[in-house]
Amino acid sequence: MTIEYTITPDLRIKLKEPFGTLIQGSFCETMGKMKELVEKEKPPKIISVGDVVSRNLHEYKVHPQLTIIDNKSLRNQASKETLAAEKTVNVTNPPGTITKEAVTAIKEAMGKNEHTHIVVDGEEDLLTLIAVLYAPENAVVVYGQPYRGIVVVKVTPQKKAQAEKFLKAMEPLEKLNRKKTV
Repeated sequence: MTIEYTITPDLRIKLKEPFGTLIQGSFCETMGKMKELVEKEKPPKIISVGDVVSRNLHEYKVHPQLTIIDNKSLRNQASKETLAAEKTVNVTNPPGTITKEAVTAIKEAMGKNEHTHIVVDGEEDLLTLIAVLYAPENAVVVYGQPYRGIVVVKVTPQKKAQAEKFLKAMEPLEKLNRKKTV
C-alpha cells in the first residue's frame, strides 16, 4: 500500500465545508431533490461516496455508477449491506489519507461503463476529491453532510481544479515522517 496524500490539519478544517451544493433536509427531501436533479441534468455518471448516502440513493432508485463506502457511518460500524453492483473492488485507504490503490480503483471504475462498488478498508471521505478529479465533466458526485443533508458536486473544470488544489496541499507521508524526525 502506497500512500499518495495525507491530510494536513489546515486542510481538514477547510474540507469540513461543503465542496458542492448542500441540499438540506430529511432522507425523503434530499433524495427527492436529488432525483429531480438527475432527471433534469441527466449526468453522464453518478458517483456516491459514503455508506448512508449510497444506501439512500439505491433505496430511492437513483443508482450510482460508482459507489464508494467503508461500512461505517460517522466513524461507527454500519450494517454491511450489499448494494447492487456488477463489480466489487476492495481497497485499503487508512483514515486521513489517499492511497495509490484507491486512486487506481476509482480511475479504472470511471473508465468503464459498469456499476462498480468500491469497499474501503479504512476511510472513504477524502476519496471524494479523487472521484471529482477523474469523473467526466457534468457528472455528479454526491456525499453526505452529517446532520445537515447531502452535498452534490457537479463536475466542472473549476471543481476539478479545486480538487487538484486540495490534493496538492496534502503532504505525502514521507514528508510528514521527515518533519517528525527533524
